[in-house]
Amino acid sequence: MSKFMDWIDARFPATKMWEDHLSKYYAPKNFNFLYFFGSLALLVLVNQIVTGVWLTMSFTPSAEEAFASVEYIMRDVEYGWILRYLHSTGASAFFIVVYLHMFRGLLYGSYQKPRELVWLFGMLIYLALMAEAFMGYLLPWGQMSYWGAQVIISLFGAIPVIGGDLTQWIRGDYLISGITLNRFFALHVVALPIVILGLVVLHILALHEVGSNNPDGVDIKKKKDENGIPLDGIPFHPYYTVKDIVGVVVFLFVFCAVVFFFPEMGGYFLEKPNFEQANAFKTPEHIAPVWYFTPFYAILRAVPDKLMGVIAMGAAIAVLFVLPWLDRSPVRSMRYKGWLSKVFLLVFCIAFVILGILGVLAPTPGRTLLSQVCTVLYFAYFLLMPFYTRLEKTKPVPERVTG
Repeated sequence: MSKFMDWIDARFPATKMWEDHLSKYYAPKNFNFLYFFGSLALLVLVNQIVTGVWLTMSFTPSAEEAFASVEYIMRDVEYGWILRYLHSTGASAFFIVVYLHMFRGLLYGSYQKPRELVWLFGMLIYLALMAEAFMGYLLPWGQMSYWGAQVIISLFGAIPVIGGDLTQWIRGDYLISGITLNRFFALHVVALPIVILGLVVLHILALHEVGSNNPDGVDIKKKKDENGIPLDGIPFHPYYTVKDIVGVVVFLFVFCAVVFFFPEMGGYFLEKPNFEQANAFKTPEHIAPVWYFTPFYAILRAVPDKLMGVIAMGAAIAVLFVLPWLDRSPVRSMRYKGWLSKVFLLVFCIAFVILGILGVLAPTPGRTLLSQVCTVLYFAYFLLMPFYTRLEKTKPVPERVTG
């Protein structure tokens, strides 16, 4: 076996890659359960790719046959129902673990120097994931798929001068049709997965170049022994690979419970109108995107002017990209930041959740007012960050991790 590996290593850096990214990659020894979600995101990505490949074998990307082919997968393809539910539940699970992964970054300042590129690659993954989910949402060709896509694509029409042509270019037609479905299918199964996989590789390479952050926000590379090994670091393999198995097992219990017992999740994961074939002449009573887009949809609806609403929705995502340069705090972790940072993060999380709930519900004057308040609070967290992080009093950061 050693001779075989020597032969491989002479032609491909297999052992070097194993050591650089696993067995000799030293991670902080004080990781907590919030660090499970990065590896869980990789697990769900694999699930989406594998189940997606199998689903494409029986799916027909045409306006006439798409809905019927999904029914065929559910009823006639052997184990087709579980493949479809693994994929649809996996889409929601992907956003759940990604949102929790991003929350951990906000909590412990994982976007601060020298991890700006790690954060930027992560945000590009998030943006590509949103595009991937949107493209895939149209494919079942149900009522909510069709009308949800109609609403979202029409937003590009609010852009001055080029809006109308851009909308038509995205659709590929004068209205959403089989042409739109076909091009969304190509982007969903070929182009965007390649982009996401490439960004994931860059995200991990950037992370392993600068090292992982930790709940204390302490740089473990500053304290090393005589062999150059961080005193507060342990090899990622076998310690964290084994620890991650615990997170994977717990996650799979919950994930499989949803898949087998309530895959529709009360209409949030699979909406009831989507079990009815798309009909351009019949509008659903209430049109809303799937739950993981609803915070931004609520921001869009909170602004009366359509163009300004589109700008606000885009800005809500764009502001995340400049986060590393907004935080002026001398410390990374929320453990050592002042009370202002803690209050602003708490208010931001509450506002984000409320916006998500409001985005699902039909608009009323009271809900619109609450959406506007939460939108202001959402942007206040970022736009006021240079001031409250610089002015607040912070606690002294320990020289080494506290466990």
